[in-house]
Amino acid sequence: MANALDEDGAVREEGREVNVIAKKLPVTIGTGSKVFDVIWWFLPPVIGGVIWMIVKAHTRSYFRKLEQKLQHDASQIDNYLEQRVQILKNCARLLDRAVELDRETFTEIAKYRSGNDEERSALAGAVEAASRAVNIAVERYPELRAHEEIAEAMRQNSYLQKEITAAREMYNDTVNVWNREIFTWPAKTIVAAKEGYTTRIPFIADRETKEAARGTFF
Repeated sequence: MANALDEDGAVREEGREVNVIAKKLPVTIGTGSKVFDVIWWFLPPVIGGVIWMIVKAHTRSYFRKLEQKLQHDASQIDNYLEQRVQILKNCARLLDRAVELDRETFTEIAKYRSGNDEERSALAGAVEAASRAVNIAVERYPELRAHEEIAEAMRQNSYLQKEITAAREMYNDTVNVWNREIFTWPAKTIVAAKEGYTTRIPFIADRETKEAARGTFF
Protein backbone atom coordinates (compact mmCIF):
# COMPACT_ATOMS: atom_id res chain seq x y z
CA MET A 1 0.00 0.00 0.00
CA ALA A 2 1.36 3.45 -0.92
CA ASN A 3 2.64 5.77 1.78
CA ALA A 4 2.48 9.56 1.90
CA LEU A 5 3.72 12.39 4.08
CA ASP A 6 1.19 14.35 6.12
CA GLU A 7 1.54 18.05 7.04
CA ASP A 8 3.85 17.25 9.95
CA GLY A 9 6.12 15.08 7.78
CA ALA A 10 4.99 11.79 9.32
CA VAL A 11 4.43 8.79 7.07
CA ARG A 12 0.90 7.46 6.85
CA GLU A 13 -0.66 4.67 4.86
CA GLU A 14 -3.08 5.84 2.19
CA GLY A 15 -6.65 4.75 2.89
CA ARG A 16 -6.03 3.90 6.55
CA GLU A 17 -5.36 7.25 8.19
CA VAL A 18 -8.40 9.39 9.02
CA ASN A 19 -7.72 13.08 9.68
CA VAL A 20 -9.84 16.20 10.02
CA ILE A 21 -9.36 18.81 7.29
CA ALA A 22 -7.57 21.43 9.37
CA LYS A 23 -8.30 24.41 7.16
CA LYS A 24 -11.24 26.73 6.61
CA LEU A 25 -13.06 26.48 3.29
CA PRO A 26 -14.76 29.66 2.02
CA VAL A 27 -18.29 29.65 0.63
CA THR A 28 -18.44 30.70 -3.02
CA ILE A 29 -21.32 31.02 -5.46
CA GLY A 30 -21.39 30.81 -9.22
CA THR A 31 -23.08 32.91 -11.88
CA GLY A 32 -26.31 30.94 -11.60
CA SER A 33 -26.68 31.76 -7.91
CA LYS A 34 -25.89 35.44 -8.54
CA VAL A 35 -28.60 35.59 -11.21
CA PHE A 36 -31.01 33.77 -8.90
CA ASP A 37 -30.30 36.38 -6.22
CA VAL A 38 -31.36 39.36 -8.35
CA ILE A 39 -33.93 37.90 -10.71
CA TRP A 40 -36.66 38.12 -8.06
CA TRP A 41 -36.83 41.91 -8.53
CA PHE A 42 -37.59 41.51 -12.24
CA LEU A 43 -40.37 38.97 -11.86
CA PRO A 44 -43.94 40.29 -11.62
CA PRO A 45 -45.03 41.23 -9.09
CA VAL A 46 -42.11 43.04 -7.43
CA ILE A 47 -43.32 41.64 -4.12
CA GLY A 48 -41.23 38.54 -4.95
CA GLY A 49 -38.05 40.58 -4.43
CA VAL A 50 -39.31 41.85 -1.08
CA ILE A 51 -40.09 38.30 0.06
CA TRP A 52 -36.65 37.13 -1.04
CA MET A 53 -35.05 40.01 0.89
CA ILE A 54 -36.97 38.98 4.02
CA VAL A 55 -35.86 35.35 3.57
CA LYS A 56 -32.21 36.46 3.42
CA ALA A 57 -32.66 38.67 6.49
CA HIS A 58 -34.02 35.68 8.45
CA THR A 59 -31.11 33.61 7.19
CA ARG A 60 -28.58 36.18 8.42
CA SER A 61 -30.29 36.18 11.80
CA TYR A 62 -30.14 32.38 11.88
CA PHE A 63 -26.40 32.39 11.19
CA ARG A 64 -25.76 35.00 13.88
CA LYS A 65 -27.60 32.85 16.43
CA LEU A 66 -25.61 29.81 15.30
CA GLU A 67 -22.39 31.81 15.71
CA GLN A 68 -23.44 32.66 19.26
CA LYS A 69 -24.02 28.98 19.99
CA LEU A 70 -20.58 28.17 18.62
CA GLN A 71 -19.06 30.77 20.94
CA HIS A 72 -21.03 29.39 23.88
CA ASP A 73 -19.98 25.80 23.19
CA ALA A 74 -16.35 26.86 22.73
CA SER A 75 -16.51 28.82 25.98
CA GLN A 76 -17.60 25.66 27.81
CA ILE A 77 -14.44 23.93 26.60
CA ASP A 78 -12.38 26.96 27.61
CA ASN A 79 -13.83 26.99 31.12
CA TYR A 80 -13.08 23.32 31.72
CA LEU A 81 -9.59 23.67 30.26
CA GLU A 82 -8.80 26.61 32.52
CA GLN A 83 -10.02 24.65 35.55
CA ARG A 84 -7.88 21.71 34.48
CA VAL A 85 -4.81 23.91 34.06
CA GLN A 86 -5.27 25.25 37.59
CA ILE A 87 -5.57 21.73 38.98
CA LEU A 88 -2.41 20.67 37.15
CA LYS A 89 -0.56 23.71 38.47
CA ASN A 90 -1.64 22.87 42.02
CA CYS A 91 -0.70 19.24 41.49
CA ALA A 92 2.72 20.28 40.20
CA ARG A 93 3.30 22.27 43.39
CA LEU A 94 2.25 19.27 45.46
CA LEU A 95 4.73 17.13 43.57
CA ASP A 96 7.37 19.62 44.73
CA ARG A 97 8.73 20.10 41.21
CA ALA A 98 9.07 16.34 40.65
CA VAL A 99 7.88 17.10 37.13
CA GLU A 100 8.61 20.13 34.94
CA LEU A 101 5.52 21.58 33.29
CA ASP A 102 5.68 23.79 30.23
CA ARG A 103 5.37 27.39 31.47
CA GLU A 104 3.86 28.53 28.17
CA THR A 105 0.95 26.15 28.68
CA PHE A 106 -0.11 28.26 31.64
CA THR A 107 1.03 31.76 30.69
CA GLU A 108 -0.69 31.61 27.29
CA ILE A 109 -3.98 30.28 28.65
CA ALA A 110 -5.63 33.57 27.62
CA LYS A 111 -5.43 32.37 24.02
CA TYR A 112 -8.29 30.03 24.81
CA ARG A 113 -10.51 33.10 24.70
CA SER A 114 -9.36 34.12 21.23
CA GLY A 115 -12.00 32.03 19.48
CA ASN A 116 -9.27 30.65 17.21
CA ASP A 117 -10.04 26.98 16.53
CA GLU A 118 -6.45 26.08 15.66
CA GLU A 119 -4.99 27.67 18.80
CA ARG A 120 -7.64 26.10 21.02
CA SER A 121 -6.81 22.61 19.71
CA ALA A 122 -3.06 23.20 19.97
CA LEU A 123 -3.19 24.50 23.53
CA ALA A 124 -5.56 21.73 24.58
CA GLY A 125 -2.92 19.33 23.34
CA ALA A 126 -0.35 21.10 25.52
CA VAL A 127 -2.63 20.72 28.55
CA GLU A 128 -3.04 17.03 27.76
CA ALA A 129 0.74 16.66 27.55
CA ALA A 130 1.10 18.36 30.94
CA SER A 131 -1.47 15.96 32.38
CA ARG A 132 0.47 13.00 31.05
CA ALA A 133 3.65 14.39 32.61
CA VAL A 134 1.94 14.60 36.00
CA ASN A 135 0.63 11.04 35.64
CA ILE A 136 4.12 9.79 34.81
CA ALA A 137 5.53 11.54 37.88
CA VAL A 138 2.92 9.95 40.12
CA GLU A 139 3.62 6.53 38.62
CA ARG A 140 7.35 7.05 39.11
CA TYR A 141 6.93 7.85 42.79
CA PRO A 142 4.40 5.32 44.22
CA GLU A 143 4.47 6.97 47.64
CA LEU A 144 2.83 10.04 46.10
CA ARG A 145 -0.35 8.09 45.38
CA ALA A 146 -1.09 7.93 49.09
CA HIS A 147 -0.95 11.72 49.33
CA GLU A 148 -4.58 12.69 49.87
CA GLU A 149 -4.35 16.09 48.13
CA ILE A 150 -2.58 14.63 45.10
CA ALA A 151 -5.11 11.79 44.85
CA GLU A 152 -7.96 14.32 44.97
CA ALA A 153 -6.27 16.50 42.34
CA MET A 154 -5.88 13.51 40.04
CA ARG A 155 -9.56 12.61 40.52
CA GLN A 156 -10.56 16.18 39.62
CA ASN A 157 -8.26 16.07 36.61
CA SER A 158 -9.91 12.85 35.40
CA TYR A 159 -13.40 14.30 35.96
CA LEU A 160 -12.58 17.49 34.04
CA GLN A 161 -11.18 15.49 31.14
CA LYS A 162 -14.56 13.72 30.85
CA GLU A 163 -16.33 17.08 30.93
CA ILE A 164 -13.97 18.44 28.25
CA THR A 165 -14.69 15.40 26.07
CA ALA A 166 -18.44 15.97 26.40
CA ALA A 167 -18.07 19.70 25.71
CA ARG A 168 -15.92 18.96 22.66
CA GLU A 169 -18.60 16.64 21.29
CA MET A 170 -21.24 19.35 21.72
CA TYR A 171 -18.99 21.94 20.06
CA ASN A 172 -18.18 19.62 17.16
CA ASP A 173 -21.88 18.88 16.67
CA THR A 174 -22.53 22.62 16.32
CA VAL A 175 -19.55 22.96 13.95
CA ASN A 176 -21.03 20.15 11.86
CA VAL A 177 -24.36 22.01 11.67
CA TRP A 178 -22.58 25.23 10.66
CA ASN A 179 -20.46 23.54 7.99
CA ARG A 180 -23.55 21.88 6.54
CA GLU A 181 -25.84 24.90 6.67
CA ILE A 182 -23.54 27.39 4.94
CA PHE A 183 -23.59 25.16 1.86
CA THR A 184 -27.39 24.73 1.83
CA TRP A 185 -28.66 26.35 -1.37
CA PRO A 186 -30.11 28.82 -2.18
CA ALA A 187 -30.66 31.34 0.62
CA LYS A 188 -28.07 30.07 3.11
CA THR A 189 -25.30 29.61 0.57
CA ILE A 190 -25.91 33.02 -1.01
CA VAL A 191 -25.97 34.79 2.36
CA ALA A 192 -22.93 32.85 3.60
CA ALA A 193 -20.95 33.82 0.49
CA LYS A 194 -21.87 37.50 0.82
CA GLU A 195 -21.00 37.52 4.51
CA GLY A 196 -17.64 35.87 3.81
CA TYR A 197 -18.35 32.84 5.97
CA THR A 198 -16.04 29.83 5.97
CA THR A 199 -16.24 26.35 7.38
CA ARG A 200 -15.19 25.85 11.01
CA ILE A 201 -12.49 23.43 12.13
CA PRO A 202 -13.72 20.80 14.60
CA PHE A 203 -11.90 20.32 17.87
CA ILE A 204 -9.35 17.59 17.13
CA ALA A 205 -7.13 15.40 19.28
CA ASP A 206 -3.42 16.15 19.36
CA ARG A 207 -1.04 13.84 17.48
CA GLU A 208 0.37 12.20 20.61
CA THR A 209 -3.08 11.22 21.82
CA LYS A 210 -3.99 9.78 18.41
CA GLU A 211 -0.76 7.78 18.32
CA ALA A 212 -1.40 6.44 21.84
CA ALA A 213 -4.92 5.37 20.85
CA ARG A 214 -3.46 3.13 18.17
CA GLY A 215 -1.16 1.38 20.66
CA THR A 216 -1.56 -2.06 22.21
CA PHE A 217 -2.90 -2.01 25.75
CA PHE A 218 -3.30 -5.71 26.50
